[in-house]
Amino acid sequence: MDDSDKKFEWENPEIIGINKLDPHNTLIPFDDEESCFDARKNSPYYKSLNGIWKFNWVRRPVDREVDFYKKDFIDKNWDDIDVPSNWQMRGYGIPIYTNIKYPYSIDTENIPAINHENNPVGSYRKKFDLPKNWKDREIFIHFDGVKSAFYLWLNGEKVGYSQGSMTPAEFNITEFIKDKDNIIAAEVYRWSDGSYLEDQDMWRFSGIFRDVYIYSTPKIHLRDFFLNSRLDENFENGILSIKLKIRNYSDKEILNSNLKVLLLKDISSLKSPIIKIEKEINLEKKSEIILKLSSEIKNPQLWSAENPNLYYVIFSLSNSKNELIESEANRIGFRSVELNSKGELLINGKSVILKGVNRHEHDPDNGRTVSFDLMEKDIQIIKQNNINAIRTSHYPNHPDFYDLCDEYGIYVIDECNLETHGLRDKIPNSEMKWEKACCDRMIRMVERDKNHPCVIIWSLGNEAGFGDVFNKMKKAALEIDYTRPIHYEGDYYNEITDIISYMYYPPRTIKMTAKRNLKKEEERPIMLCEYAHAMGNSLGNFQEYMDLFEKYSNLIGGFIWDFVDQGLRKFSEDGKEYWAYGGDFGDEPNDKNFCINGIVLPDRKPNPSLYEVKKVYQGIKIIPIDLSDYKFEIINKYQFKSLDFVNMKWELTRNGKLIQEGLIDKTIIGPSEKTQIKIPIRNIEEKEFSEYFLKITSFLSDDCLWAQKGHIIAWDQFKLPISSESIIKEMDDVYPKINLQNSDETILLIGDNFKLTIDKSSGLIEELYYNRKRILTKSLKPNFWRVPIDNDIGFADEDLEDFKTTNIDYSWKEASEKTEIIELSTENSNPGLTKIFTKFKVPNSDKPMEIIYNIFGDGSIVIINSFTPNKEMIRFGMQTELSSEYNKMTWYGRGPHETMWDRKLGASIGIYSGLIEDLVHNYVRPQENGNRSDIRWCKLTNEQNEGILIKDMGGTYLNISAWPYSMEDLELATHIHELPIRENITLNIDYKQKGVGGDLPGLPSTHKNYQLKKHENYEYSFLIKPFFKE
Repeated sequence: MDDSDKKFEWENPEIIGINKLDPHNTLIPFDDEESCFDARKNSPYYKSLNGIWKFNWVRRPVDREVDFYKKDFIDKNWDDIDVPSNWQMRGYGIPIYTNIKYPYSIDTENIPAINHENNPVGSYRKKFDLPKNWKDREIFIHFDGVKSAFYLWLNGEKVGYSQGSMTPAEFNITEFIKDKDNIIAAEVYRWSDGSYLEDQDMWRFSGIFRDVYIYSTPKIHLRDFFLNSRLDENFENGILSIKLKIRNYSDKEILNSNLKVLLLKDISSLKSPIIKIEKEINLEKKSEIILKLSSEIKNPQLWSAENPNLYYVIFSLSNSKNELIESEANRIGFRSVELNSKGELLINGKSVILKGVNRHEHDPDNGRTVSFDLMEKDIQIIKQNNINAIRTSHYPNHPDFYDLCDEYGIYVIDECNLETHGLRDKIPNSEMKWEKACCDRMIRMVERDKNHPCVIIWSLGNEAGFGDVFNKMKKAALEIDYTRPIHYEGDYYNEITDIISYMYYPPRTIKMTAKRNLKKEEERPIMLCEYAHAMGNSLGNFQEYMDLFEKYSNLIGGFIWDFVDQGLRKFSEDGKEYWAYGGDFGDEPNDKNFCINGIVLPDRKPNPSLYEVKKVYQGIKIIPIDLSDYKFEIINKYQFKSLDFVNMKWELTRNGKLIQEGLIDKTIIGPSEKTQIKIPIRNIEEKEFSEYFLKITSFLSDDCLWAQKGHIIAWDQFKLPISSESIIKEMDDVYPKINLQNSDETILLIGDNFKLTIDKSSGLIEELYYNRKRILTKSLKPNFWRVPIDNDIGFADEDLEDFKTTNIDYSWKEASEKTEIIELSTENSNPGLTKIFTKFKVPNSDKPMEIIYNIFGDGSIVIINSFTPNKEMIRFGMQTELSSEYNKMTWYGRGPHETMWDRKLGASIGIYSGLIEDLVHNYVRPQENGNRSDIRWCKLTNEQNEGILIKDMGGTYLNISAWPYSMEDLELATHIHELPIRENITLNIDYKQKGVGGDLPGLPSTHKNYQLKKHENYEYSFLIKPFFKE
């Protein structure tokens, strides 16, 4: 059968459903009021159809089993598939990752056509029985998410059709269902005209990927309700306005029935509710009525992300005999959302900064199918790291997610499932044929999620252009709910959006914009719906954004792009696990690793950037008043809660070692208040060559929903003004004599338990032995190169002409390889000290690089390195290799995690240690990693605690990293499983490497103050000496 010329519903944007019911809030009836407090899935009138279904997959619609829906169809030879799931993650077809370009099956030259030769179809069948207690009730089937379009049959009868994959599709199946042996059949199409509206930057999956269930209701049923729980003008009392839809499905008139509404805090107050409203109900047969009720609530506990206080509303319908027909419940929170004339976002009358993150629904093993446990884990991670807001980029999430956000306390921007990035200049625009689909997507989101206090802003979509369709979408949303502002970043001229929204504005630009808007008295707030692009080793200068958010009233915050690396778990032929990205499945087109932008890895382990986020977003700030007298000010940046939920401690260290500590007396510091304290430090015995740090830490005083007692939520650290710096001392009468052997090829220096060789042809230390063991297995050479991070490489796309650029200056890689010795001399006037002076010709410099080796008789080597580049430099350091036995690193500096020049605020100064294999960070795409900043000293030791000590000698502090592989290995690898474990350890001893940036999506954006500038002289010095077991 050739159907290539036939037009189907899935190619007609004006057909978005057949027999699909109108949307409503998520609800399930119960038998009694007490049971309403239980999870909806525990209702006797809920039956899950999740589980194993029979499944058949074909590449083309013409190849599908057209009669599969019939009851007598034999499916025993079909495969089994678990529902919910994405069929690509179960071996049927391949996932496609593309950012902007539409997959080839979507015929963008012939909108809204779909390529019939490449539109896979999944046919699903499942057999089930009806629960016995469902007799004489209305039966509904509910699909929480199917991508991208599907037809539905029950017992051989066609039920309907649906598209719009991220909101529920629901059908009344009462007339089709039987008591036993029901056969449900669903025919799912990978691509449809709806796919034109779903061009989000994400993996393209298909299938029944969210829950499927049936539920039953009595013939008179509370079908929908909207709980508008706003506050009075003083933000003290609540006003509960309720709009209800009650439907009579029967052929009989319903008279003298009763509706009862209860508001209560929990099940214990069921007999003594806060309010009780009763209303007589009369319904014509086959009819629906709309009721509006309201009541004032005195001094309710208000909901916010900081204090997510929730109440229950119980609805009960009874018949004329006062027999209970059904009960339904919903949690609500009393809170208000407003925008004021200062451009502030007000929650309950208080200005709030959105410390947000964008979040895709992503499971590395199941694709877009995300379990309840994983949703909850995500929210716990988010709360533990001081994030208070989520943008559901770029579609409504699973319904359970909003319940969790209500409970845990997260502000949510709920975003409509609309993105046409690759065609945003064409659709939807103002075309009438797309209006119905776009408005339907908006309406279904708002209707489903309208009762969630966590949802504070509705978003019309993402990167879908602009036109009259968006006016219609906003109007449709406001007809349902006028209490929340409307956001749309694509409204570039700010015609309809209530919030002025930008993506990837650097701090200087957002600062200018804020000042300009305040000057011209623009009342709308400014928000960064995407910022701080966290692709790979990124998220530099993050604190600069928060400083601006706190300074300018009309900057209400932003949302990091994004939460989780969208990598998929895959295994190499030899069984090694790795994270796959675009192109790894043979998918074309693809955008490679541009889906890897998370502050956590696919398995939710932290990327180093997460620690920076936690620090910058923290809600407690300590600032010094008088460091010499140990006086500080504690600022409570929370808007709604006092600091009685935390304890505070202080720790004083000398050179990284704890010498004093104590608890800070608990003081009630109210929301947005501050107080001064004095730390009771006892007399400090000042010692030469010492520095002192005071760290003040705030931690949970009790267990809470998202973390255990003792969880650290904030800290600040201060260097006290009582330190003295170390210096190089030449002590002629202390060091043992050095035996210097000078040949044509080498300079050999032999001393007390050490031997060092310098190659005259290179001017570099080639060998270093301590205690007859070779420590350095490769020359200690200058290094100006780093393995390119994602922001170095950049992202270029034909649809992003402004972003096209040649990003990496490979001349610095050549400079590392082509450095030539031009001068070498020795000075050994002191028998215990030999100085070797070298000069090198280095590409990219008009002046020679100078390296001075100060070699002492005990094996200590002080190296002084100075260089003036004539172009911006990537790195200034030295690199060598050590035997792999020296695989433990201990350091005094920032830690314990990886830090970079412009991303190190989240790491405190201390003494840390770990195995080299644990100190690298396995970014999904291998790149420069493992750096530790501000290092005073570092030891690399073996199991016998012997090795080398490296120490900063110039006061600039060092940046050090060590890898169990070579730099070449790291640069050649495209996935982590390709990295070998070598016999030697690569050691980098750096002055600095330039910052990582992160203002722009996968593009160079390092700020000037984190650049190694041209024509500036850079000098640093460090000591290498043997370290033996103490």
